[in-house]
Amino acid sequence: MTGIVLGAIADDFTGATDLANNLVRCGMRVVQTIGVPAGPLGEEVDAVVVALKSRTIPAAEAVAQSLAALAWLRREGVRQVYFKYCSTFDSTPAGNIGPVTEALMDALDADFTIACPAFPENKRTVFKGYLFAGDGLLSESGMQNHPLTPMTDANLVRVLQAQCRKRVGLIDYATVARGGDAIAARIAALREEGIAIAIVDAISDDDLRRLGPVLADLALVTAGSGIAIGLPAKWGFAPTSRAAQLPPAVGYRAIVSGSCSTATRAQVEAFSATGGASFALDPVALADDPSLAARLLAQAAEALSGGPVLVYSTAAPEAVAAVQKRLGVAAAGSLVEKALAGIARGLVERGVRQLVVAGGETSGAVVQALGVERLRIGTQIDPGVPWCAAHSTVGNATIHLALKSGNFGATDFFAKSFGCLARPSA
Repeated sequence: MTGIVLGAIADDFTGATDLANNLVRCGMRVVQTIGVPAGPLGEEVDAVVVALKSRTIPAAEAVAQSLAALAWLRREGVRQVYFKYCSTFDSTPAGNIGPVTEALMDALDADFTIACPAFPENKRTVFKGYLFAGDGLLSESGMQNHPLTPMTDANLVRVLQAQCRKRVGLIDYATVARGGDAIAARIAALREEGIAIAIVDAISDDDLRRLGPVLADLALVTAGSGIAIGLPAKWGFAPTSRAAQLPPAVGYRAIVSGSCSTATRAQVEAFSATGGASFALDPVALADDPSLAARLLAQAAEALSGGPVLVYSTAAPEAVAAVQKRLGVAAAGSLVEKALAGIARGLVERGVRQLVVAGGETSGAVVQALGVERLRIGTQIDPGVPWCAAHSTVGNATIHLALKSGNFGATDFFAKSFGCLARPSA
């Protein structure tokens, strides 16, 4: 198949690589752009993912950025559009999932689409319209304490309807389990009822594969990354290792973590417990002493020759709340993002060429600080997190990046990630 089959718009940078990773695993050649490119892609690929930093900005701005991405994708001739958000459906009553979805539907003249954040491989499932994280409801998973987008309601129909003018319905598990014909019939019935967006149940990868052939004909799909595993086969793609090939990895190794999720806190603790060189960035101390970031950079740089180093601002919810109370939510987040991005840039200037970044907001700040414009997607480390190769204007170098959503990855993720990269031949 020639031409770009799928064009995706992701609302953060880690989510973009999460989606691209699943497409690559299914045999598609994928490039991820950082923001909307100024000109044509000029590269032969099967799918392109435009990574925005729009999850937590005002809804009107998120809509404007998403429509700009859509206009570019349409100029590239993509056959289907995919709006990608997090498998935890991160949002607020004002959006941004609902407003962006409606704007894309209107621009594409689409009367119907689906919404499905399910990613069973990462323990995100949807049943009777409720989103589960592991064995419990999303609203009891720790996401209710998210500093920017707390998720206190696991009922996705209710959450999305609060953000939308269009009517929201449900394609439940009993329908999905019966396969493609039943799903198509349910979509037709919902259209007759005037339902424009349907939450879709999925509790296994088999459910996602049953959905794929039906959804491949929609102008717009909105989802987490899980739905992507069911689409490529309909277009004739099959898994191949060639789709994930990256250049060999060289240089020093480092980790920068700004996520405060439960998973990332465990990963930071595990890395430190095994003796990894770790340097904590205290936001309150940073606010009192802006030179703290430079001192941490210097300390981390001295340790690079001994193995991977970790610089983190990761903290428990109560510590985050205390910082936000003192500095304000927006100011605290911006302060830490800017500092971590500066540290990442400094580490690359000092020879780091393999960099793991934890947290969506942090990843966005880091790739921008490194002058990265596009990523070639490579092999998976853990579900939803691949290694990528990119050109950085810092040092005019090729670097390997892993942009990890805060909620993703096993406890030993930091330690094992570098072992997944190919080395130069002897």
